[in-house]
Amino acid sequence: MARPFAGFASRVIPLPAENVDTDQIVPARFLKATDKSGLAEALFRDWRFEADGSLKEPRFVLDQPDMSGRRILLAGENFGCGSSREHAPWALVSWGIQAVITTSCADIFRTNALKNGLLPIVVDHERHRQLFELLARDPDVELTVDLAAQVVHLPGDEDLPFNVDPFSKLMLLEGTDELGYLLGKSTEIDAWEGRHVARVDTRGPSGTTA
Repeated sequence: MARPFAGFASRVIPLPAENVDTDQIVPARFLKATDKSGLAEALFRDWRFEADGSLKEPRFVLDQPDMSGRRILLAGENFGCGSSREHAPWALVSWGIQAVITTSCADIFRTNALKNGLLPIVVDHERHRQLFELLARDPDVELTVDLAAQVVHLPGDEDLPFNVDPFSKLMLLEGTDELGYLLGKSTEIDAWEGRHVARVDTRGPSGTTA
């Protein structure tokens, strides 16, 4: 079970590249990995590392000075397109990223992200351009992500609202998933079952009549 998603302030990682697909986020050769916490080194692997494992020069943005500890990725348009793989949000979260701001992202990436503690924030093109300009003026500017209020707090007390699926928001805030949510309702489920005589015992062997 993931930890509850709390509001946080962070400096920002700029990645203006467009159409970044899931194979670029995590190359296919890492898909056999089952340990989510060990995927940080696989993140953007072919953009960051030489074949011998040394860092490429010039350094990819994640490996540049002062990027460590930043939890917001400001990405280009159409982030997370391509094939479906949960390893993409696993790797982003493993590196330390908790939110991705973009103009659009693939539906399957959005779904996988929300189920794995990563918040995709979609903004319009004009706001997206303004955010990159803000970073150009002040690379160390801090933004505050407030999931409960569904806003990103910008400098100067300006708020950038965003949309998120209500049930996904609930799961993130509670640090759980669909199964955990259902298990948390076991008392209410038992009470409902007690008030309604079932024609079929849904908790017994398949096909058992009440």
